[in-house]
Amino acid sequence: MFFDFGIDPQLELKNQCQMFYDKASNSPKWATQYFMRFLEQQKDRAARKEIQYTTIPNYYKSAKLFCVMNDIILNWQKIAKGVPYQKKAADDRPPTLSEIKKLLEYPDKRIKPIILTMISSGIRLGAWDEMKWKHVTPIEDSEKNVIAAKLLAQTDEQYHYYFVCFM
Repeated sequence: MFFDFGIDPQLELKNQCQMFYDKASNSPKWATQYFMRFLEQQKDRAARKEIQYTTIPNYYKSAKLFCVMNDIILNWQKIAKGVPYQKKAADDRPPTLSEIKKLLEYPDKRIKPIILTMISSGIRLGAWDEMKWKHVTPIEDSEKNVIAAKLLAQTDEQYHYYFVCFM
């Protein structure tokens, strides 16, 4: 995609890479302008709804990695100004009561505690990947009955505590 933008798309990828490398090594200014034009073209495509705006940083990251790995030194701060803002989280909403009921109707009994834990704590699906039993701390009442649990979930190098109530 990146090399097809300004280099003959009929060439094999290996040859496109070599042509870009040769031009960018000899003229960092040309490469910076190439990046800027490429990003503008991708923003135009997003405006026409051909791609999503959140796709553009992926193109940028892979092209930047190519340059970094091949010692092509460019002004990345300047180029990054052309990358559109990327939201960190999706436009999520809590499930409706009818959606929760529908999920709980699933015949596999292992699903019910997972669904109820996620709904009552607010953890996301990705939090389960790294969760272990040591991340679950029971909370007891004065009679030593477990009434809730504290979950420690890690996401993006941050730890979050959640409480799950039992009935």
